[in-house]
Amino acid sequence: MKVGHLWGIEIHFNLLFLVLLGLYFVAGVLEKGLIIFGLVLFHELAHTLVAKFMGVRVIDIEILPFGGVARMGGEMSVEPGKEVAVAMAGPASNVLLIGLAMGLKNLGIWSNELGPFFLQINVMLALFNLLPALPLDGGRILRSLLATHVGVSQATLTAARIGQVVAVAVICLGIMGFLQRIVGLDVIIIAFFVLYAATKEKNMAPYLFVRHLAQKKEELIQAGILPVEQLVVREDVPLKEIVRLFVPQKFHLILLLNNQMNYLGQISEVQVVDALFDQGMETPIGLLIKPRD
Repeated sequence: MKVGHLWGIEIHFNLLFLVLLGLYFVAGVLEKGLIIFGLVLFHELAHTLVAKFMGVRVIDIEILPFGGVARMGGEMSVEPGKEVAVAMAGPASNVLLIGLAMGLKNLGIWSNELGPFFLQINVMLALFNLLPALPLDGGRILRSLLATHVGVSQATLTAARIGQVVAVAVICLGIMGFLQRIVGLDVIIIAFFVLYAATKEKNMAPYLFVRHLAQKKEELIQAGILPVEQLVVREDVPLKEIVRLFVPQKFHLILLLNNQMNYLGQISEVQVVDALFDQGMETPIGLLIKPRD
């Protein structure tokens, strides 16, 4: 649900976040719900500020029960280091607020009723979001680190699957805790949303992969110089098996061999990506250097 703009960025509330606020209202602790809202918004604005500082476009922000999601431009997949910095900004903002709150407490500016809750939510937001599972901040950090080794698509799938496992585990523990009156229903709601969001991230992996391939040419143009990654490939290997090994911030050169392990030639990643879009992902790479009949 769209609620307005900030710095030219659309702000949306997820319906589950509103449900969570409603639960706090019914329980008679709406002020705690508003504290959560303020901290979640602050957490997400920290992501946005760092993203804008690093030249990354921010399309919109969706406020979620466990934090938020800021949709960024394609620069994030081209430069994974930026995604790490942007992802770290959210938990860092909560740590900053914890420090400020403790400072105010030492000065005697403190609410015995809401102060501990304020600290608790900040700790939870920081630690929970650092779990290495998409769509959490820790999952985005993990994806960025993995992408330099296994490519964007596989890194996304891995982090999203971890997110699904974490969500299912929290749902099971949350149900047991709720039945024993240890935790509230909000924990289960948040876990279900993480499961939904992780599944969505997993399903988006192929589209992210295609976008990454389309931007491969831009990497060299933007960087001016890139380290080379060489791959040795048999001529009958389809293009789809090659491009999934392409990683950000490196330029790939493919050395071609026939079935007798004889050297046939060299092809650049630009040629491979162009051929994939023009001729299809099942095209054997050997056709790129063999004259067609």
